[in-house]
Amino acid sequence: MKTFTLEEAQSLLPVVESLLKRAMDGKQSAEEVNSGLSELARSIYLSGGMKVDVGRVARLRAEMENHLQRARESVAEIDAIGVQVKDLDSGLIDFPCRLDDDVVLLCWRMGEPAIEHWHTVDAGFQGRQPVDERFRRRQMPGGRPN
Repeated sequence: MKTFTLEEAQSLLPVVESLLKRAMDGKQSAEEVNSGLSELARSIYLSGGMKVDVGRVARLRAEMENHLQRARESVAEIDAIGVQVKDLDSGLIDFPCRLDDDVVLLCWRMGEPAIEHWHTVDAGFQGRQPVDERFRRRQMPGGRPN
């Protein structure tokens, strides 16, 4: 598992945030198209059947799949960087980080100005704690202070 220092995670945040936004937008767009398809199916059911524009339905399903594919690709890119997407609805991500001999997670949510929280792997979001000096004084490869 790749781990990041606070400085590395912070420097990657603009790229990851852009990918996360693309994934969130794709998911939301797919849900909107799916809602329209569900409403159409409901209308057909309630009216006892009606003429369906099969071509339109096929186009809507293809559009929904394109949005979902965009979301999946964006999440896969984030994952390839080594960052974990925890909740696509709220834009919650974790950067694995070494703290002493343990791996913990630097926690960030869409809209936060910077990475300011962390939690243990077991505690999850509910166990978020403020980032403290232990993360800031870590050494980067080559002996540079973080």
